[in-house]
Amino acid sequence: MPASKAIATENSAPIIWVQGINKTYASGFQALNNINLEIKRGEIFALLGPNGAGKTTLISIICGIVNSTSGIVIADGYDTVRDYRTVRATIGLVPQELHTDSFESVWATVKFSRGLFGKAPNAPYLEKVLRDLSLWDKRNVKIKELSGGMKRRVLIAKALAHEPTILFLDEPSAGVDVELRHDMWRMVRELRAKGTTIILTTHYIEEAEDMADRIGVINKGELIVVEDKNVLMRKLGKKRLTLTLRQSLASIPAALIGWNLTLADDGSTLIYTFDTQEEETGIAELLRTLSEHHIEFKDLRSTESSLEDIFVSLVHQPKGNAS
Repeated sequence: MPASKAIATENSAPIIWVQGINKTYASGFQALNNINLEIKRGEIFALLGPNGAGKTTLISIICGIVNSTSGIVIADGYDTVRDYRTVRATIGLVPQELHTDSFESVWATVKFSRGLFGKAPNAPYLEKVLRDLSLWDKRNVKIKELSGGMKRRVLIAKALAHEPTILFLDEPSAGVDVELRHDMWRMVRELRAKGTTIILTTHYIEEAEDMADRIGVINKGELIVVEDKNVLMRKLGKKRLTLTLRQSLASIPAALIGWNLTLADDGSTLIYTFDTQEEETGIAELLRTLSEHHIEFKDLRSTESSLEDIFVSLVHQPKGNAS
């Protein structure tokens, strides 16, 4: 029986639609709690969260490896349970764990992975994948003889062998060398340019900040925020203006009490913390107020929150305050 399309797959429709997903194990542990998520076609979506937050469980459910307790997942227009085989043919997965057939050669493993999804042989394509991952010279080497970093490259090659439209990268940079990391992210950008949708989890938050279009943060099985990366950083990011004073202050003057200011212990530095939306008017007003009260400074510099700062603040704030 042919797989039945569940939703339209035009460019405007999400390529992945997750609705009401819950996962409770036999022990009673609830790994996921009412997850609702839409992933846009052709985007790079980064899923962040501390260890044990539910990232891998959610990915495994979307890929059809783990069954949810309740809820529905649609991937590229197909129900991931009812149309499992069709869905898996559209998905490539690079798992965290290094597991593959140790006694096969790199070429045989990648070729088999392509055939496993019913794809016709395409040696030039597989050669390109191996060359892009610096594996071509190792194509006839048995996997057991490769280093850990090379084995990670083989997992990526296997995930790409059947030309998936959706690619999951579950902590792909964990324990790999800098060269592989650069090769991998270059390839990710090329795939995205060709229309592949990429979902990644990572502990290297600077990678998510550099690569992702949108960010999702999951904590204790709940999706606490999903937002465009730039919007998220504007909404939740903080900036600091540090002013080095010409003369130290004993305390913050009364005229400045209403400002979000911190005075260094030695009285030589004032730090003004503000939202990005307050930047233009806030700084100008502060500097004017300082001038009116004859508080002079000899240097000033500004810094802003990184995505890592925002992530840490989100996962540590009280439940229900992530808006």
